[in-house]
Amino acid sequence: MTEVRPRAAASASLWERDQEIAVLTQAVDTLCADRSSPGGLLVLRGEAGLGKTALLAEARRIAERRGCAVWSARGGQTLRSVPFHVVRQLLQPALVSLLPEEAREYLGDWYGIAGPALGIADPGERHADPQGVCDGLVAAVRRLARREWPLVLLIDDAHWADQESLRWLAAFAERLGDLSVLVVVARRPGEATGAAARHLDAIAAAAHRPVTTLGALTPDATAGLTRATLGTDADAPFCREVWAVTGGNPYDTVELLAKVRDSGLEPVGSRAGELRALNRAARGGGLVARLEQLGVDATRFAWGAAVLGTGIRVDLVARLTVMSHEDAARCAELLRADRILTEPDPAAGQVADGDLEFVHPLIATAVYESIPDALRRAMHGIAAQLLTDSGRGVVAAARHLMEVHPDDDAELVEQLREAAREHLAVGAPEAARRCLERALQEPPGPDVHARVLYELGCATLLTAPARTIGHLRAALTLPGLDADTRVEAVWRLSQAYLHNDQPEEAVRTVAAEAARHGPGPARMRLQAVRCMWEGLHAGEDTSPGRSARLAELAASCTGRDNSERALLILRAFDAMTHGENAETVVELCDRALVDGRLAPGLGWTDPEWGVELLMMLGSAYACADRLDRAESLFAEALRAYTAAGWSGGHLALAHAFLGLAYRRQGRLRDAERVLREALRLAERVGRGLPLYWSATCGLIDTLLARGHVGEAWRVAGQYGFAPPYPSTIVLPDTRSVRGRLLLAVGRTEEGVDELESAGKAAAARGGHNPVLAPWALDLARALAAQDPGRAARLAADARRHAERFGTDTAVGEALRCAAALETGPRAVRLAARAAARLEASPCRYEHAAARVEYGIAARSVPELERGLALARSCGADGLAARARKALEAEGALSRVGV
Repeated sequence: MTEVRPRAAASASLWERDQEIAVLTQAVDTLCADRSSPGGLLVLRGEAGLGKTALLAEARRIAERRGCAVWSARGGQTLRSVPFHVVRQLLQPALVSLLPEEAREYLGDWYGIAGPALGIADPGERHADPQGVCDGLVAAVRRLARREWPLVLLIDDAHWADQESLRWLAAFAERLGDLSVLVVVARRPGEATGAAARHLDAIAAAAHRPVTTLGALTPDATAGLTRATLGTDADAPFCREVWAVTGGNPYDTVELLAKVRDSGLEPVGSRAGELRALNRAARGGGLVARLEQLGVDATRFAWGAAVLGTGIRVDLVARLTVMSHEDAARCAELLRADRILTEPDPAAGQVADGDLEFVHPLIATAVYESIPDALRRAMHGIAAQLLTDSGRGVVAAARHLMEVHPDDDAELVEQLREAAREHLAVGAPEAARRCLERALQEPPGPDVHARVLYELGCATLLTAPARTIGHLRAALTLPGLDADTRVEAVWRLSQAYLHNDQPEEAVRTVAAEAARHGPGPARMRLQAVRCMWEGLHAGEDTSPGRSARLAELAASCTGRDNSERALLILRAFDAMTHGENAETVVELCDRALVDGRLAPGLGWTDPEWGVELLMMLGSAYACADRLDRAESLFAEALRAYTAAGWSGGHLALAHAFLGLAYRRQGRLRDAERVLREALRLAERVGRGLPLYWSATCGLIDTLLARGHVGEAWRVAGQYGFAPPYPSTIVLPDTRSVRGRLLLAVGRTEEGVDELESAGKAAAARGGHNPVLAPWALDLARALAAQDPGRAARLAADARRHAERFGTDTAVGEALRCAAALETGPRAVRLAARAAARLEASPCRYEHAAARVEYGIAARSVPELERGLALARSCGADGLAARARKALEAEGALSRVGV
């Protein structure tokens, strides 16, 4: 068989890589065709030593020959705990070339969100939203990429990248279709676990071609490489043994051949038996033995370099290993000569003068793991101190502090707490969690132990509510929390219970803490929080007299502080859910505002009360027909969260509730648009959460109103819109919407069962608002033929509750249902009254439906034409089709231009 040789300019590690090089070349050519070329993503996967780094170096050469800008980064085994390490490396060429004002201009609104993560802006006082930071980084790279076309991004050892960078890369990969950038990612299989593995899988799934899995060299290629290195006189048995010893691993082959050449071993079959001993010196225990042969000082220097991992400078290693600069320089030269350390290739990216790096990550791993445990921990402690003394800050030192042996060091605890605060400020809660968990191992002193647990609970609230519960419960059992912090801890613990779908525990927790306090602001706040969680609980009312107690608390509230304003909002929401008069609901809501606006400290991004309270305020307005105020509130939430860079659950909820307001207004196209965005955002946070149900339920309800029944059914199947339902109230009511969906697709019996379940659930919690849970109206229509008596009773009860609530929408919808159950002149009269009442309502879709139904009942062409125009303006395609069919039956279709 003919030996396979690479091009002369290629490195030895590129033997038998012509196919991969062709793919890289084609990708670069496509990128450089013009500025409108689509982006591309290539993933190279292979075990250590198979030539991934060599292929990335070849990709750089190909790209630079075509005039591309090339940015590169590399993950590191000891650097995975450093958040945004890889993305900062990657953007370094762009960032160092920009003045601060230029960076602000290029990043625009994202500067304050992504800038701290990139290290070019100071973080704000609040905890940054991780998803918002991720989105900001995606936007930042997209903007920078547009000015650098054609741009190639190279990421090596992605399996060792920090989790925050991988999250960014996965999100960026999904957005490459409209951006002319080529991304090449190299990784080992099986090295990453947990979230990092999921992000790597998402990156691979976004690639524009199958993942390229590198294989070992064939025996022929190994023979060709052997003869190219040692001379053509290397005989066949010797070459076959080289392949057998190395398994065709390119890195092992290159290293083995270098040792053969250095040792003067003759490349003949009779000497092939010596190859295995030489190969053992290339990695693992053999490498350690080889290192020891260079002397104690060289070994210490290599250990110091492995502890640093990056930024390996002779002077810094000298200080770390406590040796003179001259001795350190001599050791560095020995290690370079023995192919353990090398000088980085300046063409591979930005490197500081005098930096060193390990020849291969396999060597770095072997050296690091060879350091005795106690000594390695001590060296990390020294490294942390060196970085702190050099002004690099506690965040740079934190990865070393994490490795120090626990020793009751109060200063170390404070350093880790400070690092955690900085991590949270830039949107890296997982990094903060690791710092605080390490601080607990120290352990903290009795005076700060509870504070560390509290801070850890706060750090994990958004990402792991179950873990938060354990931390905060432990913190509350210990002394050390002042009164205000204790109340805050109870509040956050109750939030965690709610997010973990344990609303009963949330209620019990705040109730128990409230009982510990006398009259005053703290007790009132806790009472308000208890009422809030009780009001959101979708199960049976486990607290008899809750509404009466809440009414009593709110009766004396004037809205003089935020605790009183919170109680007024909670009372309004409770009154709305129970179907009390809507004027009372609106009056309570208005009293909770200050000059018609949210009070300072009660805004959407203020942490004291949380998003739930304001969503209850907006929902009360929406159900009470004050849709202008509901829309204003939810639009303000959207603006506030977008400006603050909160792209996770908060932004998903803002979209979902703004969609609710649009749906109620009859702006069905707008509602569908924002609800689809809500669902997209909710998917990133996680399925099963109340916000996920709100987005899904709202979208299905809107699609049904538009008449897109098939799409509603598809969405329900795709997103799991079926029992079991969450333990918190969801708007719109899940059971009512699912019952209506089942009826719409012809599964009448199941739909009736679902609506009856909705009625039982509403009755159990005292919910008698037909706008909030319109199950009775749909059930009455469904039973009209088979059980007209029960249908009539249901409609009558619904009408009674609607008149008690008193809004035009509630009464008009009840009249629509009553008309649907009648025939003849009475049906026409009721339909006319429904249309007239709904004309005064802000809900245009319901008005359109009433007009169409009145037109059909009265066989009135003008009413049908009016209903058709309203249906078209709403985007209610199904209703418009019904109106057109009725007009056609009346012979008047040509009059409306159809």
